[in-house]
Amino acid sequence: MVINKILPQKYPFLFIDKVLEVNKTKGKATCLKNVTINEYFFQGHFPGKPIMPGVLIIEAMAQAGIVLYAALKPHIAEKNPDYFLGKVEAKFIGLVKPGDKLILEAVKEKLTDRGGVVETVAKVDDQVVAKAKIVLGVKE
Repeated sequence: MVINKILPQKYPFLFIDKVLEVNKTKGKATCLKNVTINEYFFQGHFPGKPIMPGVLIIEAMAQAGIVLYAALKPHIAEKNPDYFLGKVEAKFIGLVKPGDKLILEAVKEKLTDRGGVVETVAKVDDQVVAKAKIVLGVKE
C-alpha cells in the first residue's frame, strides 16, 4: 500500500510511516509511526520533557482507520474521498516520547460506503498507551 495515495494528509500532518499489515479477513490494519525528536510539536510540548500530544495520537489512530477503510472499501478509496471524524471516545494510558515506535492498530466494528466505526489502539513496546473508538465519515 502506498500511504501517500491512501491518506489525504501530507507532511507534517502525516502520522503513518509504514503499513505493517492489513488483514482483510479480521478487518484489521497495523501501522507504524516512528516518533523522532525532530517532530515539530516537540518544540513546545514540552521543552525539556517532550511528549507527543494526545490529539496527535488520536490523529495517528484515525489515519490507521483510514488505511483499514481503504483496504476494505477500495472502490470508495480509489475516488480520493474526503474523510472526517465524527465522534471520538478516547482513553490515554501512557506517554509517547521521542525514539518510540508507535504501533497503531485499527479494527473494524462497522464500515459502510458513507463511513464507519473503528476500534483503535496505540502501543509502545507492546504496552497500550491509548485506545479510541472512532466514528469516521466519508464524502466522495
